Formats: sequence, C-alpha cells, structure tokens
Amino acid sequence: MTRSTAFDLRGAAVRRTFSALTALVVAAAGALAWTTAGPAASASAASCAPAWSAGTVYTAGDVVSHGGENWDAQWWTLGETPGTTGQWGVWRSAGACDGGSTPDPTDPPVDPGDFVVSAAQFDQMFPQRNAFYTYQGLVDALGAYPDFAAAGGPEIAKREAAAFLANVDHETGGLRYVKEINEANYPHYCDTTQPFGCPAGQSAYYGKGPIQLSWNYNYKAAGDALGIDLLNNPYLVETDPAVAWKTGLWYWNTQSGPGTLTGHQAIVTGAGFGESIRSINGALECDGGNPAQVQSRIASFQRFAQILGTTTGGNLGC
Repeated sequence: MTRSTAFDLRGAAVRRTFSALTALVVAAAGALAWTTAGPAASASAASCAPAWSAGTVYTAGDVVSHGGENWDAQWWTLGETPGTTGQWGVWRSAGACDGGSTPDPTDPPVDPGDFVVSAAQFDQMFPQRNAFYTYQGLVDALGAYPDFAAAGGPEIAKREAAAFLANVDHETGGLRYVKEINEANYPHYCDTTQPFGCPAGQSAYYGKGPIQLSWNYNYKAAGDALGIDLLNNPYLVETDPAVAWKTGLWYWNTQSGPGTLTGHQAIVTGAGFGESIRSINGALECDGGNPAQVQSRIASFQRFAQILGTTTGGNLGC
C-alpha cells in the first residue's frame, strides 16, 4: 500500500480534529489580518503590480495585480486566482491600485459551473466537513487534471466525481479530518533508503489531505507531477486547500497503487467502482480483506451518485 488510509494496517486508523479553541484563535487572528489588509481607499491607490497570470508560479512575498487590486502571495501558488482563495488563502489583498476595478480580461476566474458537482451538492455530500476542505479549493484544483469528471459524457463524468468523492469521504470521515491524528505514527513515513531523504524532517510526511497522502516518496512524486515542492514543503497539503485537493486528484488520476488501474481508469473504462477501491487499499479491503469497509465505500458512492443524478454502473465491489 502506498499511503495512509482510515483503516490502514500500518496504524493510521485514527485521526483527530483540530481543537475548537485553536480554531477560534486562528479564526480570530485571520479575521483581524483580513480586516487590516482590506482594500485601501481609492484616493490612496498604489500603482498596479504586474498582472497575475494563471500559468506563473508565485512564492511568498510576490505581489501581483488582479481585478483592480494588488495581492501578496503568502506561499507557493500556481493557478489560484486572487480574490477567490478566501481570507485564509494564499492571496491577501494589498489594496486597490491604479487601473480601476475591472477584472483582467485575459485571466478569468475558474468557473464552478464547468464542474459536474455544484456547491450545493458538495454541501449535501459533506454537511459536517472541516472548513479547510472548501468547494472552491476543489474547483481550483481541477485544472491540474482536466480529464477528471469530464470524460465519457455527462453520465460517466458524474459517476467519476461520485466515485472519487466517495473514496475521499471514506478516507477522511466525511472530510472531517485534515491530517492523521496518531502522532506516534508520524516518524514512520520517512523512507531513509530514498536518495532524496526527508528534508522537511523525519516526522513531516504523515497522512494529510483528502486522500491522506503519506510517505516521503509519495510527497516527492506528487510534488514533481504537480510542479510543487512537496518534499520540502509537505505541510502545504494541510494548509492550502487547492494543493490538498490536487494531491487527491494526483493519486486518483495517475496512481494504481496495489491495483492495476487508476481510479480514473476504473470508472471511465467501465471496470467499475470496485477497482478504484483496489487501487487505494488492495487486499487490505478487497478479496475478503475487509468487506465492511468495502461496503462503506459502496454506500457512499451510491448516495453521491443519487445526489448527482447519475448511475453507478456494475462491479461495485472488489
């Protein structure tokens, strides 16, 4: 098995939520920072920085202009539109700038209407999710794998979205858990035989995000594929919603794990939902390994397919 899951025999079976007190403190601090960094009065507008470009990598401290405002990057980012990442997102407003308030015509924001899952349907699927897992973060991540939930016509596209989100639902307890709770496991995910080592520290590569990405070699592989240095910055997966979703989409679209097909291939080729389970947990759940967990995934898939108004196809189990 290549990553931590909710029922991983390596010991990643338990997770914890952030404490309510910490969440309140962070929320209050974030709200204050957002208030003080709001748009400046037009009378004192600064000159506009170079225009933001969806194809350019920005790092902490970079300043761009978009929509008549300057924006400061808080960390590494690619393809995330200023003004859409929320008050704790990667872009912080530095105030209005000369050039008006008309959005840049060459850099339109991501259109959620292009995704087969609406914001309302996402909320229905995950009514108790952690606030970290934003719908916009998922939408912003879609550009990394444009074939996801877009191949085979509307029925198959919706089926794939339901299948991916059903597995995510199972891995994260309904998107309630951002990172692995059992801190005793954290040092176990550094494979010291890898030539690149564990530059972020031995305990930095525990399960994070919607697919609970773990192990230093998986952070290296996902980062290389996405153009993000996750080997040196693994915590981006628990601090940047779009990066988190991109790692989930990376696994779903490119990794077959202990199976023979990727999750994407399992759905679009008609092999069935069961093969997507196999690509995630293999014999730990399939072939009689843990029938109850297989059934839990199937139940989520059936429920999500109904919400999206699509069919599940055959071969649901493994």
